Amino acid sequence: MNIFKTGILLIALTALLMFIGNILGGEVGMAIALILAAIMNFGSYWFSDKIVLSMYRAQEASPNSELYQIVKQQTEKSGLPMPQVYTIPTDMPNAFATGRNPRHAAVAATDGIMRLLSRDELAGVIGHELAHIKYRDILISSIVATIAGAIMMIALFGGFGGDDDEDGGGIIGMLFLIIVAPIAAMIIQFAISRSREYAADRGGAEICGDPIALAKCASPA
Repeated sequence: MNIFKTGILLIALTALLMFIGNILGGEVGMAIALILAAIMNFGSYWFSDKIVLSMYRAQEASPNSELYQIVKQQTEKSGLPMPQVYTIPTDMPNAFATGRNPRHAAVAATDGIMRLLSRDELAGVIGHELAHIKYRDILISSIVATIAGAIMMIALFGGFGGDDDEDGGGIIGMLFLIIVAPIAAMIIQFAISRSREYAADRGGAEICGDPIALAKCASPA
């Protein structure tokens, strides 16, 4: 059901892109914005693991650590490739998965969340993050960000370069481009994100084998 919802929302986001592209004056502006957004998001998708891990000053976890052993146990159980495992030296409780695909993935957890949670609860959180990797949610979020970014660029171009007398334009069209379209894109983007989180909760419960432990702690993004 969550996969179906994600598909419907992606179609809605694409339809919004096509609609405002027509308001702007045709396919050229829409294509330019889509290409620019794709270029910007490709780098963040392809190098997502290096960018995020460097930003958080992540340190590679020891193979003897509890975190590494939990990840290893769950990847063997789920049939996923073993990701790189990192710890982040901060008291803020958080965990996340990154990487462009299951074979180029990383899982990281902060010192704060490892101190806060029991082993079973931490296993639930790691299961949630591994589900993100399994479902290729980094790719999905990159596609969504590209389309949403294109919509916002079209709105910006339309606001500064639009002609009120163009076919399909006018003041109402410009107001839609500048105000309504970016808001609608952000709402759909948020809905897709929540849909992927729910799917990761379900997948994480299956991976860790203990839904109660996962339910005891707030699911990280």
